[in-house]
Amino acid sequence: MAGKALGIMALCLFAGGCITVKAPDKPIEINLNVKVQQEVIVRLQKDAQDLIQSNPELFPV
Repeated sequence: MAGKALGIMALCLFAGGCITVKAPDKPIEINLNVKVQQEVIVRLQKDAQDLIQSNPELFPV
């Protein structure tokens, strides 16, 4: 039992030297090609159309 524990501890010590965490020399680049397409459809109700047509000075074309 003590031999297993000693072996596991030794393995942990040896494996600890193999793992290193280091910041990269160059900055990390993330290229995102995003295409945003938005289609806006406005439908005016009949009363709104009548208001616009009856007041052309307020809503120039």
